[in-house]
Amino acid sequence: MSYERQFSPLFSIDVTADAAAQAQSQAIDANELIVNLLHQVVEGQKREISLLEDLTHHLCGPHKKREAELARWKESHPELTQVCFTATESLAKVQHQFLETMTQEVMDGGESMAESEYMLSEFVDRFGPRLAHLNGVLQVLSQLATPPAKDAPVKVVD
Repeated sequence: MSYERQFSPLFSIDVTADAAAQAQSQAIDANELIVNLLHQVVEGQKREISLLEDLTHHLCGPHKKREAELARWKESHPELTQVCFTATESLAKVQHQFLETMTQEVMDGGESMAESEYMLSEFVDRFGPRLAHLNGVLQVLSQLATPPAKDAPVKVVD
């Protein structure tokens, strides 16, 4: 019983008399293949770079627009931006005290909160909304704030 396998040309061995000439032509074909593959890789990279540039433009566009609007607002209201900075500093101190109180509450009653659903709900109801609102207000003020110039007095807006 004769068994003949079919192999791709990559695995074939030619045993003809003119093996040197054929080996040279296969080497040229292999070099051309490598060059073609490298061209394909370069074209793929060019496409990838183009897509990344489009993605970056798409993602950064709204952010840049928002920054420009915020900068225009700050230029139109310089006194208010300085007051927002002062308010941010004061409110940050309040937030710090609030966080200290909240963490002390956790340290004192952490075990009871783990054991009792009621105690956990009571804690979340007591501190959660206030913390969320305080963080929101601080975020808005800090975005609108501009540190005062070193020599400029801070004006308070009523």
